[in-house]
Amino acid sequence: MPELKIVSVGDVPWHEVKAQEHPGGRRVSVWEKFLEWSPERMVIYARYDPGMVVERHGHMSDHFVFVVAGEVLVGDRPCPAGTHLTLEHGAVFGPLVAGPEGATLYEIMTGDPRAVPADPEGFARLLANRGARPLPNPAVPWPDWLAPRTDRQAGLGTEPR
Repeated sequence: MPELKIVSVGDVPWHEVKAQEHPGGRRVSVWEKFLEWSPERMVIYARYDPGMVVERHGHMSDHFVFVVAGEVLVGDRPCPAGTHLTLEHGAVFGPLVAGPEGATLYEIMTGDPRAVPADPEGFARLLANRGARPLPNPAVPWPDWLAPRTDRQAGLGTEPR
């Protein structure tokens, strides 16, 4: 039966989902609050630390992104606060690079939310050019019904769920 769900962002914990080491030993990450996570949809409130780089990728579902605060460079296009992106199932975007203040995003995926890397070699080169290196993906409270992660960090091998 259909139901009304109300979730306050302040009531949901942050989860570190990706991490990198940037010059000077600075750790930068993607942080997410899972507002809803079901087989039908995933709704997240995300925070990208300044300079965080996310590889060019797609998703196994339609993906909608709204930039709430800060700025993210998507490929060569700056996307400041107020920008909406629609990534249809099978399309790819990125790399994504958070601006100097980072970025806060509101994202919705309609189905399987797992990322599908589109250019792992290019991502490895981009990180190397920036003096950054990927760190193993942090463990995420992955639901039992969802298959394992597909977004391994630049060949680091098996990732935690």
